[in-house]
Amino acid sequence: MNGVSPGVYRKPARGTRLASFLCVCLFLIAGITPAAQAQKSKSQLQKEKQQNLEKIRETEKILSETGQQKKNSLGELSALNQRIGQQESLIGSIKSEINFLDADILENNQIIQALEEDLGNLKEEYASMLFSAQKASGKSNKLTFLFSARSFDQLLMRLKYMEQYGKSRQEQVEAINRTEKILKEQVRQTEIIKSQKNDLLREEVNESTHLTTLKQKQRSMVRSLEKEEKRLKKDLEETKNSVALLDNLINDIVKEEMERAARVAAAAKAANSVAVVEPLTALSSSFEENRTKFPWPATGFISQKFGRQNHPVLRGIVLQNDGINIQTQHGEKVKCIFEGEVRAVAIFPAIGSSVIISHGEYFSTQD
Repeated sequence: MNGVSPGVYRKPARGTRLASFLCVCLFLIAGITPAAQAQKSKSQLQKEKQQNLEKIRETEKILSETGQQKKNSLGELSALNQRIGQQESLIGSIKSEINFLDADILENNQIIQALEEDLGNLKEEYASMLFSAQKASGKSNKLTFLFSARSFDQLLMRLKYMEQYGKSRQEQVEAINRTEKILKEQVRQTEIIKSQKNDLLREEVNESTHLTTLKQKQRSMVRSLEKEEKRLKKDLEETKNSVALLDNLINDIVKEEMERAARVAAAAKAANSVAVVEPLTALSSSFEENRTKFPWPATGFISQKFGRQNHPVLRGIVLQNDGINIQTQHGEKVKCIFEGEVRAVAIFPAIGSSVIISHGEYFSTQD
């Protein structure tokens, strides 16, 4: 079937440079939190993007079927409008991904700048240490420094100082190597992100071009349908008449059910029993509790929402829809949205088959 219109009714501290290196490491660790949050958001966007692509594939199948008809139809225009909306959502997702990548690139550039500054400072200090060590590199200078001590304790302290100074130089080299390694990895990650951004920019251009093509087709189809105003008004009148017949049928069934429920309640009261009434009450309560959890009766998209809305082609005409219209592929299976009992099946010229299902005090219709 090409459309489903379900409705629901109810009866009425070490050295300065080492400390600086430590700060850079802490900066990197602190930067993980926003990056992780951004990554989570990007994952959500990528998931939404995949969902958009799946919806696009479904709509393309429906659009292909309606496009095979000899004449342009409101169904084809509806599918095309849905397709344009999905394309715009897809482009929006791509733009959001690009924005997140821009934020990542900016953050990485700031980290790279901090690392480069700290690396320069580490190298300057190491050069100063080498220069000082070179001045005191002679054996006589070291011995003079040691044996000029005024006491044995001072000699030990100077010896320990020389050992710590040599160790500090080694730690400085290790700090430089670590910083260079982190800097190299940060640059590599930034290049990867830039490559991803370039891919998304190309994708955005392609999808924007496709959107322009779809909108051109939409304008052409609207102009074509506007020339068939007489036929569209006739189809609209037939649909209104069919909907009126369906409403009358529903009202008759509701009235009949109310009378039957009254008879059952009276009989139960006379028999001093509520066992017969309880199943209907339980089903109504269960239906009401699950009203926000109903599954879709068929795979497709909402081509007409509930309530008043302008006609997609005819100017000045407002439509009143008491349900929602779901446009599907031809032959799509339709399932009941909740446990119930089929109360009537009818066929109307403009809307096809209609099934009225009772859910206790509630009714649903699927056309």
